[in-house]
Amino acid sequence: MDYSYTDVIIASTISAAMTLGLVGGWIRTVFRDFERLKKSNEDDRLKVLIRLAMGRDMNKPHKPLAVRFGGVWVPIAIVFGVLILEAYHIYVLSTPYSLSEVMAVSTLLLLGVLVGLVDDLSVWRGGVSVRYRVAASFIIALPLSVVKAGQSTMSIPLIGKVDFGIFYSTLIVPIGVMGASNAFNILAGYNGLEAGMATIILSGYAAYALHHGHELALKLSLISIAALLAFLVYNWYPAKTFPGNGFTYAIGSLLAAVVIVGNFEKFGVMVFPLYFLELILFLRGLKNGIYKQNFGIPQPDGSLELPYDKIYSVTHLAIYTLKRLTGKATEKGVVALILGVQALITVLALIATW
Repeated sequence: MDYSYTDVIIASTISAAMTLGLVGGWIRTVFRDFERLKKSNEDDRLKVLIRLAMGRDMNKPHKPLAVRFGGVWVPIAIVFGVLILEAYHIYVLSTPYSLSEVMAVSTLLLLGVLVGLVDDLSVWRGGVSVRYRVAASFIIALPLSVVKAGQSTMSIPLIGKVDFGIFYSTLIVPIGVMGASNAFNILAGYNGLEAGMATIILSGYAAYALHHGHELALKLSLISIAALLAFLVYNWYPAKTFPGNGFTYAIGSLLAAVVIVGNFEKFGVMVFPLYFLELILFLRGLKNGIYKQNFGIPQPDGSLELPYDKIYSVTHLAIYTLKRLTGKATEKGVVALILGVQALITVLALIATW
């Protein structure tokens, strides 16, 4: 393949720069207002600010405050990067690149942000219902369905190639987006975990797309990785900001969208076993009457203890494993272990499909 990377280098640079600027500006603005309200003794307004724009970091002993919703700027920055990619081809090379797919992915990301923010802002009433999340996931997938992104022929194990026709765009694509967005949303809650997982998975996508000749999927992955790495500057331990559901819904949907655009559904499924395990453990909790939280119980020395008698999340499994192996589990250790396992899974999936 003879790719020209000028377009994606420019787009990725802009995506990363926008993430750094927007997230950093959001953090400074919220903390500045927080300090101003503390000094002015405006208790009611301070409480409102803390409730809406700041949250407690639950895996740390003193539960320090950090800025909420910082992650919503990441998909927005990715949208700008993707649009710059298309604009470069239209204005510099005088030919459209992949206009329908680019606009569909951009719209999908913005819808993901909107759906996630509604979920975040509904926390005062216990969050949104499962019915809303399922319906919203189908709405997020609508742009991909409208432009008939991807190819309707898929290779099914033990069966072979099957052409799903119109059912691919109207049923399989929405189900894929729904599954990815909700799965990505439930394995979360630790500094750097969500952005780190997305970075590793998209890196696997990029490697696969490069080797198999899926150019648009490659460039979408690289632009997204640039924004995610920039976000980790603020979200890595100790985090100054949290991703929020606007981030997780949008980026989870993006993980599905890149697979659909690149037509490598088999590889996409192969890098998701940790999320399948998370779903199984989540359902185990529901069966036992527990709507689980991923957080550990922080100890005075900064270590984490299991929050339940049984394991209901991959994060709980990581805490249990670290305690058995080293005698102590920490937030950084939990994140490092999960990211390490995800990296290993991704490499094995690449080897199996190379």
